[in-house]
Amino acid sequence: MKLSPSVFRSLIFLFFSLSVVTMQAQGPKRVIPDSIRISLLTCASGEEIYSLFGHTAIRYENYTRGIDAVFNYGIFNFNAPNFILRFALGETDYQLGVTDYERFAAEYYYLERDVWQQELNLTVQEKGKLVMLLEENYRPENRIYRYNFFYDNCATRPRDLIEKSIDGTLQYAGDMTDTDSGISFRDLLHKYSKGHPWSRFGMDLCMGSQADKTINRRLMMFVPFYVQEYFNQARIVNKEGETRPLVLNEEQIIVTGNEEAEQPSDGFTPMQAALLLLILTAAATIYGIRRKKTLWGIDFALFFAAGTAGCILAFLALFSQHPAVSPNYLLFVFHPLHLFCLPCMLNRVRKRKRSRYMLANFIVLTLFILLWLVIPQRFPLAVLPLALCLLIRSASNLILTYDKK
Repeated sequence: MKLSPSVFRSLIFLFFSLSVVTMQAQGPKRVIPDSIRISLLTCASGEEIYSLFGHTAIRYENYTRGIDAVFNYGIFNFNAPNFILRFALGETDYQLGVTDYERFAAEYYYLERDVWQQELNLTVQEKGKLVMLLEENYRPENRIYRYNFFYDNCATRPRDLIEKSIDGTLQYAGDMTDTDSGISFRDLLHKYSKGHPWSRFGMDLCMGSQADKTINRRLMMFVPFYVQEYFNQARIVNKEGETRPLVLNEEQIIVTGNEEAEQPSDGFTPMQAALLLLILTAAATIYGIRRKKTLWGIDFALFFAAGTAGCILAFLALFSQHPAVSPNYLLFVFHPLHLFCLPCMLNRVRKRKRSRYMLANFIVLTLFILLWLVIPQRFPLAVLPLALCLLIRSASNLILTYDKK
């Protein structure tokens, strides 16, 4: 069939019209600027000691590909071989994990931990670079990293990647390197361990004098809530000098209604337990002195416990890679010599002979208590009754052997 020129022109026009419509329909799918959204997630504190300080993750949403994933740098295996030993040595390995957002949200609903989302104000190119960095980090050979609680953790890793993806510089509201904050690592440990007195006491024992030095604001960002706060105030400055806020908006995307406990929990606190032990030790010692009895069993229990604690503190101070655990002046109270010298010391106590070890311990503990306020380390107050227990038992040996002479 032969087409007339007018019909042929109509078909050509229809063909090009359809082509234009098709290109207009398909074109935006390849470029959609808003098809990717990247947000910083900040999770509320939990009840376990490793979750007291909250958590940080990165949420990646790609609407055209139907992706809603969470990149999480806080994955660890508690059942890994020698986990406790490796953690004490500072050789714990964490890894980057990726999970579906719905599963992530369900977990935090179950744990009753609220979650806040900060949508990042990144350009298309910056989003692409950040996604590329995350994918590179998630490669099997890269996803595992050596965890460091203060300097390299689940909060600092997302911060560093976001900063690296920005085409320009990220300016925070204040000077992040100035140490005029008046806050130390120990202050932050105390702040986020309210309601958990035994966890705080354990951390205080392990942290040395370095934990009491004032830190700058950037170091404070090992706590996820400080990353959240400083991101809200930060601005991106591009190469042309134009500025824009880092965070477009913030919303609470998981609301559980669970309020964190800020008061000490019911039951014995470390201070109450230490005072009770001091009262019992003092009463038993007075009874022993009056009856001329050594009560060496009390010495065995107290010095064995103090020596065991001293071995842990000495191990951390000498071998651990954890920051701020050395030097630890609590080693004047709790030290391995209590354990190693225990047999010889008990032998002399049982025979009611003066123990030079008891005399030395009496002198050291007396000086420790007298110099409590000038030693460059903040000690938990519960240490004072415990030190007095050891001091009283050393004094008991000196008194009994003096009377004997």
